[in-house]
Amino acid sequence: MARLDGKVAVVTGANSGIGLAIAKRFAAEGAKVFMTGRRQAELDAAVAEVGQGARGVQGDVSVLADVQRLYAVVKAEAGTIDVVVANAGLGELGALGSITAAHLDHVFGVNVKGTVFTVQEALPLLKDGGSIIMTGSTSATTGFPHASSYAATKAAIRSFARSWMMELAPRRIRVNTLTPGGTSTPGWHAIAPNEEMHRAMIEQVEQTTPWGRLGEPDEVAGAALFLATDDSLLVNGGELFADGGAAQI
Repeated sequence: MARLDGKVAVVTGANSGIGLAIAKRFAAEGAKVFMTGRRQAELDAAVAEVGQGARGVQGDVSVLADVQRLYAVVKAEAGTIDVVVANAGLGELGALGSITAAHLDHVFGVNVKGTVFTVQEALPLLKDGGSIIMTGSTSATTGFPHASSYAATKAAIRSFARSWMMELAPRRIRVNTLTPGGTSTPGWHAIAPNEEMHRAMIEQVEQTTPWGRLGEPDEVAGAALFLATDDSLLVNGGELFADGGAAQI
């Protein structure tokens, strides 16, 4: 039997990269997957790639009305949710000394506010004993030049997991952070404003990861599958690193 047979999963930021890989893995394991993304054309292509009856709902997680519309569709078409993957996020560099209010509003709006909305609005539909998975980043642990705002948003997500697991304990809902390292996704490669910084980012990952390479989205999706199933029943409020060991050295 497929490991998620009969389950309903919501994956935000599923139009590419890690989110798309998670949606594909969950669907292959039998889940009915609802996918979100901001760009309709990319989302449509991702849904077609996932197949297996996946459903796409366009929206921006930083906009409460969009998140509420997502869950209205889920309620109408599935009724309940077993797994929520709050994956939607963005990386945007901002060097200290040049950080603007617009930059902070943008990064915190999507990564922090969007995560809160994604989880909070799911709660009426989320089954007791369900699983919430939030995408973190090793930058919250190790730091990276010009990425302090982004790193702070991911540190907030790690903090959410610790607090929310206590609040949701009466319902036996688990809350965990899945933390990739440098992963070869369109979003990761697009962070650098120029090719010189892009090359520097790749070299840093290669030099600071024991395996000496970027991770692949499918590899992170395997860790997400573990957190989505009862195999991880006692993993709660934790942080699962899928970073090739980069944050451990």
